[in-house]
Amino acid sequence: MTPPSDIVSIALSYELAAGGEPHLRNPFFEAIGAIRASGSIAAAARSLGYSYRHLWGYLKEQETRLGRPLVVWEKGKPARLTEFAEKLLWAETRIRARLAPQIENLATEIGRELTFAFNDKLPIATCCASHDLALPRLKQICEAGHGLLVDLRFEGSLTALAALRAGRYDFAGIHLPLSRPELARRGSRLHRAFGPLLRLGREKLIRVSRRTQGLFVARGNPLRIHGIEDLPRVRFVNRPTGTGTRALLEELLISAGVAPETVGGYDREEATHLAVAAAIGAGAADAGFGIQAAAAAHGVDFVPLVVEDYFLVCERPTLETRQAALLIEALSSPEWRAAAAELPGYDTIGSGEITSLRRTLPWYA
Repeated sequence: MTPPSDIVSIALSYELAAGGEPHLRNPFFEAIGAIRASGSIAAAARSLGYSYRHLWGYLKEQETRLGRPLVVWEKGKPARLTEFAEKLLWAETRIRARLAPQIENLATEIGRELTFAFNDKLPIATCCASHDLALPRLKQICEAGHGLLVDLRFEGSLTALAALRAGRYDFAGIHLPLSRPELARRGSRLHRAFGPLLRLGREKLIRVSRRTQGLFVARGNPLRIHGIEDLPRVRFVNRPTGTGTRALLEELLISAGVAPETVGGYDREEATHLAVAAAIGAGAADAGFGIQAAAAAHGVDFVPLVVEDYFLVCERPTLETRQAALLIEALSSPEWRAAAAELPGYDTIGSGEITSLRRTLPWYA
């Protein structure tokens, strides 16, 4: 079937840039993003390392290819993107946020295989973890300064624990709201979700960090969203079933006396904290729930609700391995404290400490 003449098919290509944290690069979106940020063709060209003439010609070429203007050119006024270009940029931002865990997983797999090609004696710690913005930084610290390769894969907390229980990973990353024990009390949604997957006496917890979860709202909070009780009157975007964030949100809804079916968009899901924040930034929803660092990454406002603890779970014998020793060494290092401190809503009090399930989790107290 031939598409309508007013529909433009856009094919994009990306390259994986692995300097520092892995990310995807696309020159078209880098160009219009630079113009949006600077309000000047000349300043955008300088930031990208191009000449003014090169960037001007590139933009005109793209406008011809797409059949629509991208930049509003008014003499004596800052350059600004057209509504069409703004929509393209926001759409790509959301796509990039959705792909972030896959990009990190792919970069890890490439790095692992290439490392083994040169040194098959380098220890490797396998970790399946709930999505987190600090863990890729921990991975870099382990590999750069502590001689430990980290095979990091992002999944939901419950999926990660199931994978640990099946013996597919050394560590599972989970998070629990221990600052508010009533949310993780015996019989709570969190207890029912996590309890069957944690083995008392067989597994230990390694403290990674604390982070703040709350509501993502549009910049300036125009709808005056201040808590869970406001969700029934706005458009919401959720995290998937099986994630710790979804389980925490459901417990918060129960505590606030809000039925999930009264929240518009409750069944609409995004895979990561970044993707939820990107949806709010794009105006596709009014509110979402996730970590403060993701809100900051996408320039949306944040309403803090819960400080939670992030742990790596492992079996007791794993603590005696070289991998665990190097990982704990990295978590106890100044480099890790500095890296986590750069992320809004994170702190590293007690990072690297080993604790038991019975001593830590409210339903065993």
